[in-house]
Amino acid sequence: MEDSEIIELYFNRDEAAVAQTSAKYGRYCGAIAFRVLHSREDSEECVNDTWWRAWSSIPPERPRILSAFLGTITRNLALHRYEKLHAGKRGGGETAAALEELAEVLASGDVTEAEAILQTEGSELTELLNGFLGGLSPDARVIFLQRYWYMEPVKEIAAGLGVSEGKVKMSLLRTRRKLAEYLAGTDYHA
Repeated sequence: MEDSEIIELYFNRDEAAVAQTSAKYGRYCGAIAFRVLHSREDSEECVNDTWWRAWSSIPPERPRILSAFLGTITRNLALHRYEKLHAGKRGGGETAAALEELAEVLASGDVTEAEAILQTEGSELTELLNGFLGGLSPDARVIFLQRYWYMEPVKEIAAGLGVSEGKVKMSLLRTRRKLAEYLAGTDYHA
């Protein structure tokens, strides 16, 4: 079923909207949640919460890109759940590592601030990040988003792109440095 048809089901308050959304985007949203949480149970709950949020949001919202709309909801729910589960006990894992890397370029250097920023849409920093990402090369942008949006491990990014882990790490390092320069003079600069 086409996204526009699914959205119309939501607008008609037809419960088939949730079933169609789940059938088309369940794996996609599940993968996003799992990358953050590393728990099937918690990921499934986030995905179910995503369907509820979509049902509650459409209408009045009419997403232009349904996959991005659902992915953002899932990611924000997963980050929020991650924060609750790991409050006070920062530890290993890709999510913690990615958040720590990103926190390095923020003024506070605080992982909690990095989490909050990743969950905030429409903020000044979100606009700055969008402008920054638009100026990156396509390869650097893909690597950056896979690491910090989808929380993918460096090893998986490298394998998916057919490049070495070293190349991915160097790209991330250079991009974080460029981001720090880009944020210079703002409240967010380290």
